[in-house]
Amino acid sequence: MISFLDGLGRLRRGPWELVATVLIALGVVMMMQPFLLAAYTWSFLVTLTGTVMFIVVSHFPEDPRG
Repeated sequence: MISFLDGLGRLRRGPWELVATVLIALGVVMMMQPFLLAAYTWSFLVTLTGTVMFIVVSHFPEDPRG
């Protein structure tokens, strides 16, 4: 967990790609669920944010520790 938070703070690719991937997955789940209209309303924005974030983060440097 400390390594993950350190990677976030140092703007390393691995941890930020994980956050972006979770946002994309969360947006898709929000879009597919039939119960909460508010979740469906925000689903596109969450998915779009995760996608743009993934594109930007793919230009971050790799973590040298692996």
